[in-house]
Amino acid sequence: MKVIVGLGNPGLKYAHTRHNIGFWVLDQLGEEWGIPIQKEKWNAQVGEGHIRGEKVVLMKPETYMNLSGESVRPAMDWLKCGLDQLLVIYDDLDLPPGRVRLRLKGSSGGHRGVQSIIDHLGTNQWKRIKLGIGRPTPPMTVPDYVLSRFTDEEEPLIADALESSVEAVKAWMEHPFEEVMNQFNR
Repeated sequence: MKVIVGLGNPGLKYAHTRHNIGFWVLDQLGEEWGIPIQKEKWNAQVGEGHIRGEKVVLMKPETYMNLSGESVRPAMDWLKCGLDQLLVIYDDLDLPPGRVRLRLKGSSGGHRGVQSIIDHLGTNQWKRIKLGIGRPTPPMTVPDYVLSRFTDEEEPLIADALESSVEAVKAWMEHPFEEVMNQFNR
């Protein structure tokens, strides 16, 4: 089993913001795999299916970003799956727009959604794909920035990052995550 979580905020108000890029990757995976993400479970929108004979759960927590762990933990408990089966996809201020970075573990880096998952799981030992959104330039604040849209100049970079992230998830379906990291962390 693979549990793939994309982080974001629910609702149309946030749908096209930088903070929702994790949701965008899940939407693309769901579309390509024919797995609709429409069920309500674990305070999340969930899609379940099978890829190459393996069960896949796609999750978009609806707890709002900062409480993501309140959705991820109950899902992991209910599904009785190990942390090695979990992959979380989210935005990262410390990477330039369009950059993708895969990691096996790590701190939250100040990302409150990631910190919530760490707090609820009691560990930072889970796979992640981070998509760069860059940092704001003053006087814009971080909260305003993450809830803003990408610029026209950033759009092509973000499209490439989304495609790379989707391809990385697909590669993980067939290969160890360490191999996938080596391939995509260039």
